[in-house]
Amino acid sequence: MRKTVLAGFGIACGLALAPSFAQNLQMAEPPAAEARAAVPTRGMSMAQVEARFGAPAEKFAAVGQPPITRWVYPSFVVYFEYQHVVHTVAVRAAAQP
Repeated sequence: MRKTVLAGFGIACGLALAPSFAQNLQMAEPPAAEARAAVPTRGMSMAQVEARFGAPAEKFAAVGQPPITRWVYPSFVVYFEYQHVVHTVAVRAAAQP
């Protein structure tokens, strides 16, 4: 038992003193704060969204329970639960061949 404990302690000390190597990963830049500010935020009402961003290009009727309504704008899509924003999704520009 004592040999096992000493062996375990020796291995732990050896690992603690061994050099560690890490890899640096290049991450994509997060969206700029300005871009995020240009879309409706969670909790805004339908009236607030329409007043700030204008009428949507398309409005889809509520579906499901709770009712989820979708408004489509040229650069984003807004999802409402009842009368309030729950999510906004940016629309990506189509890739040019």
